[in-house]
Amino acid sequence: MPEAWAEALRQRAARNHRSLQGELMAILEGAVAGTPAPAAKPVGQVQGWKTVAQIAAELRAKYPRPITGVSTGRDIIRAERDAR
Repeated sequence: MPEAWAEALRQRAARNHRSLQGELMAILEGAVAGTPAPAAKPVGQVQGWKTVAQIAAELRAKYPRPITGVSTGRDIIRAERDAR
């Protein structure tokens, strides 16, 4: 199998949250049944992963000033721990 095909198949399996063997079985099942295998998600709906640093940077940009006048998670946890 050409390496380009193998890589495309690995990427397709990852997009569909399947193992490589699972993706091959889905393709074969569709071929035997006469229906195409489920296509990849449309471009606008591609699921991706963000790092914690990326999410933190987005939140800092969206909320540049800390929220005031509310208890922080740290304060709530300390109060619960100290109440024991």
